[in-house]
Amino acid sequence: MTIAALPIPTCILTPHGIEPTPYVATSFTDAASHDPLGVYTIGRTYQRDHVLLFDDHLERLEQSAALEGITITVDRPALRNALRSLIEQGGYPDSRYKITVPTDPPQRLILAVEPFKPVAAEIIANGARVVTVHRARPNPAAKTSAWAQARQSTVQSFPAGIYEGILVNDAGDLLEGTSCNFYAVIGGTLRTAMQGVLEGISRRTLLKVAADILPLDPRPANVSDTLDEAFLTSAGRGLVPIVEIDGKAVGAGKPGPYTLRLREAYERFALANMEKI
Repeated sequence: MTIAALPIPTCILTPHGIEPTPYVATSFTDAASHDPLGVYTIGRTYQRDHVLLFDDHLERLEQSAALEGITITVDRPALRNALRSLIEQGGYPDSRYKITVPTDPPQRLILAVEPFKPVAAEIIANGARVVTVHRARPNPAAKTSAWAQARQSTVQSFPAGIYEGILVNDAGDLLEGTSCNFYAVIGGTLRTAMQGVLEGISRRTLLKVAADILPLDPRPANVSDTLDEAFLTSAGRGLVPIVEIDGKAVGAGKPGPYTLRLREAYERFALANMEKI
């Protein structure tokens, strides 16, 4: 017998208070068909009601809005209160939260919370397989609902066992994932694109902790480079090792020593710097 999924908590935060959404959804994916065009941010909680770099998420949300021509100043205390209520309503051990600013009307923020599901232990232990994707992302510095919808056809086309797609430009530069930032280690140096990609909140954390572990070369790796190690980051997944790109092993084909040190440092930073929502 199939057990029906339960609805997730959602609401609309307006200048006059909280309203229910005109739909019921069982996940962010389920709610996507109802999402208006606009900009958004997604993060996760720790220890049920703690968050990491929450103000950074809101600053990038406002920056994304400005890049898309949307005028909005987020009422941060009201947003925190509304999100806290949704987290309490959900009652999940840990949650993922999503905040959407519609293009029209931007003053009606859409909030949603779903259960947080950590990356599978086998992926963390053994690494992920990815493929390259020759596709440009419009206005890459903005986190837009339009891209979230457009990338679905790409994600759905991945072969079985492929964890993520890495966007590649005409020069062969490995820029970013469809929903994450991408990094490579070459000759003991960290390589990652700093232009033409989304400035992920998790990337800010990664670059902070990496400063004590290995030097940064702010250029993307290229498909012609021999990569010693590779990994990705996102706010909901943390750091995920990559061991294969387009069927070719990265380094020794297992998570490398720098990747493991960076993941450990990332997790320590998160636990030391989380705050109550």
